[in-house]
Amino acid sequence: MTSGILLLDKPPGVSSNAALQRVKHLLGARKAGHVGSLDPLATGMLPICLDEATKVAGEILSGRKCYRFTIRLGVRTATGDAEGAVVETAPVPSLAAAALEQALQRFTGPQSQVPPMYSALKVEGQPLYKLARAGLDVPRAGRAIHIHDLQLVQREEHSLQLSVLCSKGTYVRVLAEDIARNLGTCGHVTELRRLYVEPFTEAAMLTLESISGLTGKGLRPELLPADAPLQHMPAVHLDPTSVERLFKGQAVQREDAPVAGRVRLYDSASQFIGLGESNGAGRIQPKRMLIFE
Repeated sequence: MTSGILLLDKPPGVSSNAALQRVKHLLGARKAGHVGSLDPLATGMLPICLDEATKVAGEILSGRKCYRFTIRLGVRTATGDAEGAVVETAPVPSLAAAALEQALQRFTGPQSQVPPMYSALKVEGQPLYKLARAGLDVPRAGRAIHIHDLQLVQREEHSLQLSVLCSKGTYVRVLAEDIARNLGTCGHVTELRRLYVEPFTEAAMLTLESISGLTGKGLRPELLPADAPLQHMPAVHLDPTSVERLFKGQAVQREDAPVAGRVRLYDSASQFIGLGESNGAGRIQPKRMLIFE
């Protein structure tokens, strides 16, 4: 089995699912799942969990994400990016540096964001983007997000390049529209690149071309282990009897068990075997066990 995590540098013009299916095919994986969709326009880090590593995908999904994006001021599109039809134009006011900085700072911190119609969120089983393509606009509840950092990278007459560190669930297209509106105009995203997904802040990415080149030579790219994003959890090393009990769904008792919370589980050979839950009183319950053939 091909279990592990691959950090793909998604190219533009390809959906996240199409990129996922390409990687899955190239590596011959049975199961695969990507973490945090990127729009076809977007590029950058798309973590792909393969085979048994799909069981830790939720742990990566909760991580913060960093993007670099460009807002074209004075023009708004139906989709919020360069792929949509123009639906509004407006003059671009003169922006003093201090006023621009203050405007950006107003968008930092916890806030509520209304998801865009052109998104994969579902209403009564229908993706919003399908409803949008049918000309419908349905009410959407705001969702809690957190903008941890928002910085100006480059400024031109009618565009701003920014970097943002944000929580999961943040739509950069909506953020860009809101920023432009706050500046007294309208706008849309013309470029969007995800620089990293925590905790992979310094990790190297692979392109589809490089993966294809390796597999074409009978080689395989080196994958990150399934426990790579879990290093913030305490580790518990277990004897064979305890491992057998956990794989049967039974709890084990350990005097040296960590405080209450999730733990990484390892066998006597230090192989990662899954996630458990410690009750803080020595009892560890299996939560998500990895099965290797």
